[in-house]
Amino acid sequence: MTAAESPRFHVMKGKINAAARALALVRGQPLDSEYIKDELAEIVANHEYEMQVIPQTSYIGSWMACFQGSLSKGNSNLRRTLLGTGTQMMQQLTGINFIFYFGTTFFQQLGTIHNPFFISLVTTLVNVVSTPVSFWAIEYFGRRPLLIWGGVGMIISQFVVAAVGVTAGQADVHNDEAVKTMIAFICIYIFCFASTWGPVAWVLVGETFPLPIRSRGVGISTAANWFWNCIIAVITPYMVGKEPGSADLGPKVFFIWGALCVLSLVFAYFLVPEMKGLTLEQIDTMMEETTPRLSARWKPTITFAAQMGRLRDVSTANGSDKLHEFDFRTA
Repeated sequence: MTAAESPRFHVMKGKINAAARALALVRGQPLDSEYIKDELAEIVANHEYEMQVIPQTSYIGSWMACFQGSLSKGNSNLRRTLLGTGTQMMQQLTGINFIFYFGTTFFQQLGTIHNPFFISLVTTLVNVVSTPVSFWAIEYFGRRPLLIWGGVGMIISQFVVAAVGVTAGQADVHNDEAVKTMIAFICIYIFCFASTWGPVAWVLVGETFPLPIRSRGVGISTAANWFWNCIIAVITPYMVGKEPGSADLGPKVFFIWGALCVLSLVFAYFLVPEMKGLTLEQIDTMMEETTPRLSARWKPTITFAAQMGRLRDVSTANGSDKLHEFDFRTA
């Protein structure tokens, strides 16, 4: 009810003065500052460029636009949509919701845990406490390093849990120390997820799509998250259940989650670009000019404002500053 619209939304609606006010509020700068003028010019120029390359169409066409372009072109709509949906899919395939949905049942199967519900509360607490770490790490280290090293941490943790679970941690062995080791590495796994793949996947989705397909692209990516969330919720009882027809994998299920984390790591390394410190307009250019593996080295060399001819023109004839047709006097 009280959240303000973004500057880019106002630009998309043709409300330049409202965009200037919103941008000044977000950046904490005076309305007529050079910083606000430069960034607003970049946003407007980027929007004009996107309108040239992405024609306006019908409601159905606006959804289909998310799948236009070539797979070989880094900044095509299709590549962006695959990046958004793929990131959300890989996030779910790490197996995190196996712990949160079926953790109590799994811990009970280990044989030596007398209060599995309490262990589930501990894993939930680890998740909650670990997530704020990403608030700092995502801007300090970047998106790609968090996904890659978070994936490495999850892979190691999952395979340790699986290896211990099929040896010393078997239920009929009743090795309390082995079970404690499994619980410890499950908590380490949750920390690796909550501080990396959990929040970073959502940040990437918010930064990936250009204005014309932004709402549709984010919607499709979110739908992918819930689709794979549903798949995990449906198949997991059959993977670890003891009923007739179930696989009864027990701790061996962590071999599967570990293997899927390897797949997530490969996805992040080859397909996820580094977007740290870039505006949405610079991300567009970066995705066009470089590959994900080299994206961390990319630096902007030209702005959309310069490319589209929207350079700042400050007029002092009547004591007012103008950015071409953008009049800040009435903003």
